[in-house]
Amino acid sequence: MPFQIVRNDITAMQVDAIVNTANPRPVIGAGSDALVHRKAGSALLEARQAIGAIRPGCAAITPGFDLPAHYVIHTVGPVWRGGVFGEAKTLRSCFDSSLKLAAEYHCQSVAFPLISTGNYGFPPEKALQIAMAAIREFLLEQEMTVYLVVFNREAFRLSEKLFRDVTSFIDEHYVLETQRIEYGMAPPEESVRRRQEQDTAASDICQAPRILREESSAAYTAPKQAIPQQKPRRPRASAPKMSLSLRDLLQRTDAGFSETLLKLIDQSGKKDSEIYNRANVSRQHFSKIRNNPHYKPTKPTAIAFAIALELDLEQTRDLIGRAGYALTRSSKFDLIIMYFISQGNYNLYDINAALFEFDQSLLGA
Repeated sequence: MPFQIVRNDITAMQVDAIVNTANPRPVIGAGSDALVHRKAGSALLEARQAIGAIRPGCAAITPGFDLPAHYVIHTVGPVWRGGVFGEAKTLRSCFDSSLKLAAEYHCQSVAFPLISTGNYGFPPEKALQIAMAAIREFLLEQEMTVYLVVFNREAFRLSEKLFRDVTSFIDEHYVLETQRIEYGMAPPEESVRRRQEQDTAASDICQAPRILREESSAAYTAPKQAIPQQKPRRPRASAPKMSLSLRDLLQRTDAGFSETLLKLIDQSGKKDSEIYNRANVSRQHFSKIRNNPHYKPTKPTAIAFAIALELDLEQTRDLIGRAGYALTRSSKFDLIIMYFISQGNYNLYDINAALFEFDQSLLGA
């Protein structure tokens, strides 16, 4: 998967390069910078001193020394001062400069923290949007695996409105579906009310005076009814024999996932690379799909292609159904997908951020 959000310690990432939020001066800063230097060893500070000062928004690269990563990319993020001093532009430059360096050093994988969201006070929800925009644009042109590493949940935050809207959508549909499964179509309150009414009616009948029931029984004489004569039943016609063999039936099945996907891409008029990049799928993985008509994707991969092609809900169900999957209201993962499609938001990075926030699998291969 070219882009992944993971919860981890960035110094433990086994990648070609990790990005470090560095002090502008060649000294060991606080927070994650101190952790990176401690894990890398004293040689990292010597290499950092050889570089000298780094301006905010710029980046420099050193070896990783004792870290699992081969390189450390040092970038200086902006200090948040209300957002009126170009902080967003500077933060975007941090990501752009770091990604450019990673490409120049032929890195196949790079791991970012959410730059400036710690001691520098940049709002996490704003930093997340800037980070994903920069990574998305970079991966449209470059082949690389980019990780956004989140140390804890407090450091990762969707915009308040998006989080509230997704939560509301999940609650509404998830609760209704749970009620349908557990209580039938009526919600539990309605089921309880009906049961109470039935119990009350039964209780009234049972407590009626016995003499009244006996008198009513004695006074009532049921009229005689003629018993209708039953018509003789006609013998059932035997079921027609199947003229098609199993082989014939299998040959008449619908097109599979791979064939349908390739047809949809051709119909969209877009290049293969545009679709698999938007689906968060690598070129190598897409080659497997193209060359294997019997390819069976995972559900997140199948849905990722539906998102990349901007299919509506019915079209999405049809495409993933050809791989044996469905969308249901009893799954939070499915509900999040349904929410974004119903809103016409096909930004896979936004969808993956929401999936990560709700502890669900991310889209892509």
